Amino acid sequence: QVQPVESGGGLVQPGNSLRLSCVAAEGIFSTYTVAWFRQAPGKEREFVAAIAGIGDGRDHADTVKGRFTISRDGAKNAVYLEMNNLKPADTAVYYCGADPRAFERIDYDDPNAYFYWGPGTQVTVSS
Repeated sequence: QVQPVESGGGLVQPGNSLRLSCVAAEGIFSTYTVAWFRQAPGKEREFVAAIAGIGDGRDHADTVKGRFTISRDGAKNAVYLEMNNLKPADTAVYYCGADPRAFERIDYDDPNAYFYWGPGTQVTVSS
């Protein structure tokens, strides 16, 4: 069992950047498939990006490609989401999901594929 915890959210102006972190104390987290999702008020949870625990698999939603980048540091049990050129439409609570199954064996853009979730971190983009 793992307990991921997100951090790094905040209030930023359009065009600025933020880096979100998802960290778990359990070492096995470094082998899990991990994804970022976001949820705005009144909307469903939306896929943002996912990364494999083993191997090079990773993907980003079309809405964030070229602006957001997912990465991980296995030694720190951490997964990051670098967000550049932020827009008001990016405003949401950002959640980290983790699952022990391989990236290639799950529907990584479906929130139902993830067993473990963090409490979320708020990102607000506004002038």
